[in-house]
Amino acid sequence: MRAFNIVNNQEFVRLFLIFFLSVAIVSCKSTPIKIACVGDSITEGHGLAVQSRTAYPVVLDSLLGEEYDALNLGRSATTLQKKGDFPYWIAKEFSSVFTFHPDIIVIKLGTNDTKPYNWNAENFTNDYQALIDTFLTISPKPTIFLCYPAPVFRSNWGINDSTVVHGVIPAISSIAEANNLQIIDLYKGLIDQSVNFPDGIHPNEEAARALALLVAGAITGK
Repeated sequence: MRAFNIVNNQEFVRLFLIFFLSVAIVSCKSTPIKIACVGDSITEGHGLAVQSRTAYPVVLDSLLGEEYDALNLGRSATTLQKKGDFPYWIAKEFSSVFTFHPDIIVIKLGTNDTKPYNWNAENFTNDYQALIDTFLTISPKPTIFLCYPAPVFRSNWGINDSTVVHGVIPAISSIAEANNLQIIDLYKGLIDQSVNFPDGIHPNEEAARALALLVAGAITGK
């Protein structure tokens, strides 16, 4: 009888260990890597027929698969600068970054900062650094990617390509170097997509997918 109990106990321990390991494996698989897509109308999906299906963060989520969870935290018309006409800092999406508790943050801001009444190179640099520092208060610290803006193929609403090229991109380059952060070059990556930017600023579905592919490649290293 004692030998029988020992065998039963050993079998119970074996089954328990199998169950525990199975639960642990399933638990690991069910915890995706969270990506917060911070940005303006290009991130939000302005001009797309169905933002909830074709905005770049949604496409990104589909491209990366079940191991990732990408959330669209873009807000139309927002600036990176705190003194811009609509700072991202005061948008509800900014607060949502902290609620989401992301592992990765992709920042794609700067397009609206090129408007003449918004642009200030010193403020842009200082506020970008402040945004990075603020996001790094999240624990554990997220990995942050900085995006060069998409090309401005036709000036509209004061948004212009000259300030993107000569102001925003050099500033982001310096900030990325100072913080040892990776840049996603959307400017170069989308320069051949002019036909897919109907108003010269916002991507259509095809260009939004191209943008998502660039971001996915940077995140996965593929």
